Amino acid sequence: MKYPILYKLVCVFAFILLAGSVSGKKPIKTLIVTGQNNHNWQVSNVALKKIMEQSGRFVVDIAVSPAAGEDMSSFSPDFAAYQLVVVDYNGDSWIEATKQNFISFARNGGGIVIYHAADNAFSNWPEFNKICALGGWENRDEKAGPYVYWSDGKLIKDSSAGVGGSHGKQHEYVLNARNHEHPIMKGLPNKWKHAQDELYDRMRGPGNIKDCLYTAYSDKETGGSGREEPLIFTVDYGNARIFHTMLGHAGETVENCPAMQCAGFQITLLRGAEWAATGKVTQKVPADFPTEKQVSNRSNYKR
Repeated sequence: MKYPILYKLVCVFAFILLAGSVSGKKPIKTLIVTGQNNHNWQVSNVALKKIMEQSGRFVVDIAVSPAAGEDMSSFSPDFAAYQLVVVDYNGDSWIEATKQNFISFARNGGGIVIYHAADNAFSNWPEFNKICALGGWENRDEKAGPYVYWSDGKLIKDSSAGVGGSHGKQHEYVLNARNHEHPIMKGLPNKWKHAQDELYDRMRGPGNIKDCLYTAYSDKETGGSGREEPLIFTVDYGNARIFHTMLGHAGETVENCPAMQCAGFQITLLRGAEWAATGKVTQKVPADFPTEKQVSNRSNYKR
């Protein structure tokens, strides 16, 4: 053969292309929307990107809004260019065109992750509140919708008056599985211990939860509601696939961020994000998933 080295290179390249097409695991094109938050978004967006890209399943861009109080007219992310949008934003209202583009993305079957304090945002935007199903703070009360919590094996909708959104002191707590059949949940344990984090409670809103995946007991001894609160769930919103996780309070630095460094948070986020983008979960449950008694830490944001 005249060019054996060139031939070998061509064969290797062809094999790589073929393997990629057979596996069907082309990285999921993802956009994180951030830039304003009552939480430390400068840490959370970096940690989210690390978690997602280091899994090998996602390629991530970040859209950073203008600072609070600045002109928002130029903030117009191209949501339609992505398979998945992760909302890490809680700040000034978007312009109407940006709102409509986001709603169109959802209605056209886009994948959405509502992460932690994003469900505090836009209390006066009804469609966004439907995309979250539950929210808190920002003057939410009974007008926002009922309280939703878990009791006697089902979700309860409670329309009694009161403010929406609270949490006690940060602490470690146990997540309780409520649905073992959903693709996100296949292989995950019935109970697992989460690292120190906020435990959102007394959340209220439209309440259009589709699949309640994990709840946790908000103990009055830590300043909680005394109820079993839905913390990880999917949302019923037309053709959209929406994964909502209330876990993952950002720490002071990327290196000191216990809630986001928890393997349970990272793995449920990755599984929920893949499902939101594709409708499937191809990831195996890794051996370092937390147990009921033991938190599992991924300080480098990967296995």
